Amino acid sequence: MVNKPKLNIGYFFLSLGTLGTLIASVTSFLNLAFEVLNKKYPDILNATYQYGYNNYEFQNLRSYLATLIIIFPIFIVLAYFWRKKSKTEKGEMDNIIEKWIIYLVIFLSSLVIVVDLIALVRIFIAGEITERFILKASTAFFTALVVGGYYIILILGQKKRKLLLWILALVGIAMFVKVIIFSFIVMGSPFKQRELQLDERRVQDLRSIQGYIVNYWQQKEKLPSSLDDLKDPLSGVSLPVPPGFEKGEIYEYAKLEKMKFQLCGTFSLPMPKGWQEYQNYKGGITPMMGIAETRPDVSVGQGGMSAPISSDGLYYPYPWWGSTNESWDHQAGRTCFDRTIDPERYPPYKMMKSQ
Repeated sequence: MVNKPKLNIGYFFLSLGTLGTLIASVTSFLNLAFEVLNKKYPDILNATYQYGYNNYEFQNLRSYLATLIIIFPIFIVLAYFWRKKSKTEKGEMDNIIEKWIIYLVIFLSSLVIVVDLIALVRIFIAGEITERFILKASTAFFTALVVGGYYIILILGQKKRKLLLWILALVGIAMFVKVIIFSFIVMGSPFKQRELQLDERRVQDLRSIQGYIVNYWQQKEKLPSSLDDLKDPLSGVSLPVPPGFEKGEIYEYAKLEKMKFQLCGTFSLPMPKGWQEYQNYKGGITPMMGIAETRPDVSVGQGGMSAPISSDGLYYPYPWWGSTNESWDHQAGRTCFDRTIDPERYPPYKMMKSQ
């Protein structure tokens, strides 16, 4: 009689991989579901109505989505071979490892359910029940129920457990597919994401050009006759290049009156707008300012960003990174923006120095 091995190294690492990918899959699934719900149902108490699109707005959602798409199928494959291997004759240590994994999953699932119920009661007492929170709590509860229920059935060893296991497995896969589809509905397709990022680039370019024009007026007290007048090799000022310049896309400028001008650009999609919750920064454009009595060696900006300073120690007009408002609202196609310089808000530099 051949003695059974005490520990099968292959089974050990297969078990470890199954547990690791299961934890990563559930974590990514819940994070993705919560992030999607945050975008779909923002809390008005912690949000502002914003215009525009920021590339980092969906960064977490994209990370969780990519992780789930890769890790969950790996878990499915590993779990299949782990269950197949578990049905064969195993050594004593293999049986211990199998029980540890099953009971650990059940424990974590039970912990999630208990924490979920505590949070639900706490939020209810505080009077903060919202549709988003109910959906989050339900998602966490059913996820723990499906995962924990699957492994509880493995422990119970019921005669008809195979059918129940298949039902729970299909429910889990259906939840996975549903959250993936819902993520793309909220975020948009990869093609839409690229178009939105290109439009964001166009708005940033037009804001930069607007800043150069205002700065030009503050220096010379007249508007440039064309965009070429803004170029200055000495200070390194160059015009932004439109994303589609190879296809003939250009940024248009027209001098309308003494202190009134127009900027035009061609956009792929209408500007997104809606409630956005606070993150590391808030929306809105910081007014372009010329500030006297500043040190030329010091540059301090909003949120730690620095603003370019002239040799006279004056802030150049600068459109801050990561900020957009209704003044750049646009539809798909060619859109023009009329601007009028207010000399009281943007006085000429020589007047500022004389004060």
